[in-house]
Amino acid sequence: MDEQPSKLSVLTGFHAGYFRITMSLSSQALLWKTLMAYSSSASSISYIPTSIRDIAHHLHSTLFLLFWSISLAVLTSLSLLYLLRCVLRFESVKKEFTHHVGANYLFAPSISWLLLLESSPLDLLEISKLLYVALWLVFSLPAVGLEVKIYGQWFTKGKRFLASVANPTSQISVIANMVVARGAAEMDCKELALWVFSFGFAHYVVLFVTLYQRFNDGKMVPAELSPVFFLFFATPSFASLAWSSLSVDGDGGGNVMGSKMLFFLSLFLFGCLIARPALFKQSMEKFDVAWWAYSFPLSALAMGSVQYARDVRDPFADNLMLVLLVVSVGVTFVLMIYTVLNAGKIIPHGGTDNDVDGDGDVDVYVVQ
Repeated sequence: MDEQPSKLSVLTGFHAGYFRITMSLSSQALLWKTLMAYSSSASSISYIPTSIRDIAHHLHSTLFLLFWSISLAVLTSLSLLYLLRCVLRFESVKKEFTHHVGANYLFAPSISWLLLLESSPLDLLEISKLLYVALWLVFSLPAVGLEVKIYGQWFTKGKRFLASVANPTSQISVIANMVVARGAAEMDCKELALWVFSFGFAHYVVLFVTLYQRFNDGKMVPAELSPVFFLFFATPSFASLAWSSLSVDGDGGGNVMGSKMLFFLSLFLFGCLIARPALFKQSMEKFDVAWWAYSFPLSALAMGSVQYARDVRDPFADNLMLVLLVVSVGVTFVLMIYTVLNAGKIIPHGGTDNDVDGDGDVDVYVVQ
């Protein structure tokens, strides 16, 4: 009789924030697929000997399949667990849905599945475009519906509503826009992609200004969630990738210039954050699933550097790409090792329906 309540309490403690892990792994899979396409180009990193490039290409393929397979397994498991939570712990899900931090992570499953779809080792667009479109719709519609709800609140609940609820995790909704737009562009639905990109970018400008004005407010997020500040440069990184996908037809240098400008913005914001290590000091005292918030933005930045190197074609861009790749992959591997070694600490051990995240120690969703 005690076993059943224990299992249900685990569902109460489980929350959408755990999808930080799958966002990171899926973005790593897409990163390596993007890198494989770049390295297969005849002129890519031309100053590196051909033999080394061949070895690197095989390494890319191995790492890509590794990340994609792990991502699929973890994402499937977490998705099934969250569906079970929705059925058996719906009150907890409702609290999460109405929480100004927790609601933003409800975009994470859609982002993870879309990234996994775009990084599929099978060319689904060639095999069955209908299947690809169907999967894209299944993964995109929940995100778009949630965006309508959240953006509608920003418009209709008064001028101070966004200022009161805005926090770095609010950018996840904009990232979802960019990922959806990029997927639509990959299907050659450019008008649809441009529509999604347009309203996403408009809200990004509003959100960025709001967050910038509150950046010195130490109460934006609790110290345990300070890794989410890395989302500041993840958003323009994905916007750069989406813009690049929209302009692959090469209809003018302005489109390429826009993609570069967004990548430069992400680099600038990355530099601003790493120049303030004290901001993250307290969050690093004890391992937490929130640490995975470091990996996803770094993967996005690395993908932007690959796109930039492909556009620029010079040694500086290649070296920048290699540095960011090493940092991104290194952080992800370290987090994977820490997660395996500390699995017992990050698995939810219960809680009550009064807790948004159900964590018995620290409610990491609560902004004091």
